[in-house]
Amino acid sequence: MKEIVFSTLEQLRNYARQQGLTATFLYREEDSSLMRFANSAISLNTNEHLIAIEITVYDGSRRASYEVIASPGDQEALLRGVDTAAEMVKHTMPLDYAPTVTAIKIDFVDESGFDAALAEMSSQQKLEYFNAAAAGMETGELRLGGIFSSGINVLAICSTLTDQTQYIKFTDAQVNVVLSHAVDKWEVLAEQSAARKTDLDPTPLQDHLSFLVEHYRQDPPIQLPLGKYDIIFGASATAHMLHFMHWIGFNGGLMKRGYSFLSEAEIGTQVLSPLVNMADDTSDYRTFPLRQDLIGMDRSRYPLFEKGIFRGFTYLQDEADEFAQPATGHTVYHDSLTFAGGDHPVSSLRQLVSEPRDTDLLYFPYLHYANIVNPSRGVLTGSSRFGALLLKKDGTIAVPFNVRISPSLKDILGSQLAWLSRESEANNISLSYGARNPQAIVVPKFMRVNGVEITHSNSSY
Repeated sequence: MKEIVFSTLEQLRNYARQQGLTATFLYREEDSSLMRFANSAISLNTNEHLIAIEITVYDGSRRASYEVIASPGDQEALLRGVDTAAEMVKHTMPLDYAPTVTAIKIDFVDESGFDAALAEMSSQQKLEYFNAAAAGMETGELRLGGIFSSGINVLAICSTLTDQTQYIKFTDAQVNVVLSHAVDKWEVLAEQSAARKTDLDPTPLQDHLSFLVEHYRQDPPIQLPLGKYDIIFGASATAHMLHFMHWIGFNGGLMKRGYSFLSEAEIGTQVLSPLVNMADDTSDYRTFPLRQDLIGMDRSRYPLFEKGIFRGFTYLQDEADEFAQPATGHTVYHDSLTFAGGDHPVSSLRQLVSEPRDTDLLYFPYLHYANIVNPSRGVLTGSSRFGALLLKKDGTIAVPFNVRISPSLKDILGSQLAWLSRESEANNISLSYGARNPQAIVVPKFMRVNGVEITHSNSSY
């Protein structure tokens, strides 16, 4: 298949050259599978194979793109796409800057992220994994739901400026297992992300879910009073906060447009807690890394925060062109964000609950209905869901109804950050809409933040 991709792109490149065009060609192929569960049954089991080629034609400061969805053998449709993009560029408004045209310097092939065993998992194997994660917990009232999403991604790019081609292939899987009570309306969730089949293990999911189910059945539900709480965030909640931070934090293009809570003046200064060590790290396979960006720049470890000191912004090539900044190798569909763990020796919810407590602690596993409130101040909002617990100082446990918080990331990761667990995990934040673009952020399993304000408290599930 790789040879077919190279041949297809070569044909397009040669055709564009014959027309006297300056053009780039981005080949995207995905083979996606989705198994969905609802009411303790498979509600959907589907596959999709899709090939799309984005053709971009340049004329000085003008640029136009046209996407063709077609098989590599459909030469007529592909060449017609080149003609369409060439016609479109004549009618586009010029940019205020000259965009850089991709020029791959050497042939680059990276298939290190591809795992044949994961790619070839059968529906039966996925069902067995899912059933193992929920073993012994389903009843007439407690029903199983969730998804098992997996796939293969191929990215390839070339341009008329050089004869070289980039080719990247990788696999991914995202699992969400949900148990919901049909009468009481509570839900608990366990998640797992995989770049390789060996990453899939239903045992920790089963342990996590059974522990939550036990407490949701036996411990009293309560409505929490408004006020400040010391919160233990689970990996999913932390990962989703950092996902927003990508947009309103260290993204250079958005900073230049006024949508960041960080500034250029803060580079090299202590912005966050000394506990915070964060990087875009392509050496961590769990993040589905792209070791070369789509402009052909090599990518390695790019430090963002070191002991809370801000090291700099990231720039897409187009943003670097627009704002006269050096490109940083971030012309990619997703970063490889990693947030290093700390020194607190807790590795599971069971262990967290068994620790002695100096105050009441709210376990906040998942950030639901989350969004940005004020980008220039780093303020987010989101509610708890899927297994929150109130761990009381006296050793007892209560089950809180959902609460909403609207904190500032500078506070959460700054003066209010108390500790980070030693162990980390990859949390999959992939969306199931649009082109397949697997994303996972490596974060501490648990993060304690003191004095977080609860702004709304539900009176029921």
